[in-house]
Amino acid sequence: MLIRLFDHASSSFSYIHAYIIFLCCLIPINTLMASHLDLSQLSGCKKRKRGERVFRFRSFGENGYPVGLVGSSFRENVKSLLEYGHVEGNLAGHGMQCWSFQLQVHRHAPGHVVLFVIEEPIEASLNHHCKQCQYVGWGQHMVCNKNYHFVLPSSDTMVAACSWNGKGGNASDGGQLLLNPTTTNSRNEGNSMNNLVELEGHMLHGVFHSNGFGHLLCVNGVETGYDLAGHQILDFWDRLCTGLRARKVSLNDVAHKRGMELRLIHGVAYSEPWFGRWGYKFGRGTFCVTQQMYQKAIEALQGIPLCLLIHHLGTSNHEIALIFSRYHTLSDNSLVTLGDLFHFMLELKSRLPPTDHQNPFIDPIYNPGMLMETNCRWSSKRVEMATRVIVEALKRAQFRWVSRQEVRDAARAYVGDTGLLDFVLKSLGNHIVGNYLVRRTLNPVTKVLEYCLEDISNHASPNHRDGFLMHSPKAKAAWYKLSKFRLMKDMFYMYKYILKDQKMSNAGIFSAIPMAVRIILNSKYLVKDYCGEVVPMKVEYLSMDGESNIYCTITLKNNSKEDDDDNSKSIRNNNNAIILQPYECVTLKNNATFDDLKQEVERNFKEIYWGLRGFVVDSIANLNNAKGTDLVFGMVEVGQKIVLEGRSSKKMGGVREMYECGAVNYVVDCPCGAKEDDGERMVSCDICEVRQHTLCVRIPDSEQVPHIFLCNRCEREIILLPSP
Repeated sequence: MLIRLFDHASSSFSYIHAYIIFLCCLIPINTLMASHLDLSQLSGCKKRKRGERVFRFRSFGENGYPVGLVGSSFRENVKSLLEYGHVEGNLAGHGMQCWSFQLQVHRHAPGHVVLFVIEEPIEASLNHHCKQCQYVGWGQHMVCNKNYHFVLPSSDTMVAACSWNGKGGNASDGGQLLLNPTTTNSRNEGNSMNNLVELEGHMLHGVFHSNGFGHLLCVNGVETGYDLAGHQILDFWDRLCTGLRARKVSLNDVAHKRGMELRLIHGVAYSEPWFGRWGYKFGRGTFCVTQQMYQKAIEALQGIPLCLLIHHLGTSNHEIALIFSRYHTLSDNSLVTLGDLFHFMLELKSRLPPTDHQNPFIDPIYNPGMLMETNCRWSSKRVEMATRVIVEALKRAQFRWVSRQEVRDAARAYVGDTGLLDFVLKSLGNHIVGNYLVRRTLNPVTKVLEYCLEDISNHASPNHRDGFLMHSPKAKAAWYKLSKFRLMKDMFYMYKYILKDQKMSNAGIFSAIPMAVRIILNSKYLVKDYCGEVVPMKVEYLSMDGESNIYCTITLKNNSKEDDDDNSKSIRNNNNAIILQPYECVTLKNNATFDDLKQEVERNFKEIYWGLRGFVVDSIANLNNAKGTDLVFGMVEVGQKIVLEGRSSKKMGGVREMYECGAVNYVVDCPCGAKEDDGERMVSCDICEVRQHTLCVRIPDSEQVPHIFLCNRCEREIILLPSP
């Protein structure tokens, strides 16, 4: 399916294809030639049905923007949202649909990003079972009929998806943007990575199952250039989840910054991971780590006294003592523990002026003589006057981006020396003047230098909000000498030589540090509860429409004689507990009967779950006396659970295949206590076939899994065998 870029019969392009054209222009000409991209065969696309709207990135997903998401379930809200998207007919693979939304980040070109929403039916998926659900503990959820992928591609992933790598293809297949793993695999194994959903490196990739449970798969934020910062992407994702009424969302926290694990740094500083700012909490640990173990590890690291660290490390590591002294000077409050120090440093980092990303080794604190050169032919007084004139001209632009020529023309009214203006404009970019940072960038479209001001008054003074005050002159003097680069260098030094250095493991109180660090790093599956179980056990009355909402769930009877001799029993998990699916909201008229309730429950659960397409309700498990003709709201009280029991008349493979955990045909029994696959690397014994973590059997991650492996139990049994 070709991406058609030009249409001689059409006078307009869709926004997404204009965006693709821009990205494709970034591809080297030899790549295009290798791609066999036949421009003569490309044609245009249809206009947006709703006036080709461009939505504000910072507001997208809020209630009422772009649409009031008032549905009681995720399914209703996502359908409402997609009505405002542009259908990308040329981009969707076989059996899949794709919509796009143009999002304006800022007015300065190219200040737009594109959000893709890909609807993936279960038939189009290579693997019906979700690994993320298994790892986070949702394996007892049933497989859903549809998945919805929300993707903010980066420039690289968009180009990769649009370009053809030429492996085993021909000219007629050039320039594909594949969204369907099945189609990719069947047509060309070599081109499978061109799948937009499968590509790695997106700015954002999240997926929702049709039951409202989702996973944030990746976030890649960059705090420079035109890419979005990580916190902006998380704000956007959080608005989407809230607006769409997602239930629970999980993520695998492997976030790094400057070579440091953020879940470790923020855990010691704030008692929660970096994602905790958006409400994500401990969901499940790997290597059998529990929430209680996680909390104990946090408290152990936070409570390490700095005086003991200095006593132990001061003689062998003078840099640690200097770092402690530097931040003791900066703080008016006493820094007693390691947790106090990390918390103070991260709070201080958020208040320091931004670092010059083009040259992070330059301290950004403004020096009046910073623009002067030894051979400069203008006096410092004239340079400073021209600087003030340019800054005032940029202030009048009201913090918007303006071209270099526009700034120069405005300043010429006060400074006649054009050579001086050119010198200052050349030297001023990305420097701090007073309470402002002068930003300079090259517009990638017009190829013209542009300038704007950024107000950093809230960052540039040590005496400001949130009680973060520095009263002593000594602290203020030290603050003005500190840069973000210096602070991050100090933090990395402590991270490396206190938290990660294994040489301290035999030193008394410090022997607990490696174990506590390992527990925190193994606590990486986080979950945020948005709507949870959709407020179950509750009746909601909607008097205006004469309807009411009631929340129900179902339990499935065993319908396979192969799985159980008594097929009248409800399906149970490994702990012998009956498996209940998440509660669903069912809307009924106030005079509805239990027969009506059964029909509505069947319709809802068939629409959501793949294994329930033939689901039939047999009875109401917790209302034995209810008859089909009885009124629901005459018997159901507020706060009462509604559980319906039934069976599926259609065979979807084995019973366990209907669940996300699938039919597990292996056993996990690891020395750490793990009994389930948690996503960490494992090795299987070649005799008993029991799986264990490679780290737990002393196989480092840097080494390959041996071709032949015997567990300790099988080794002992072999040793005890009588000799022939």
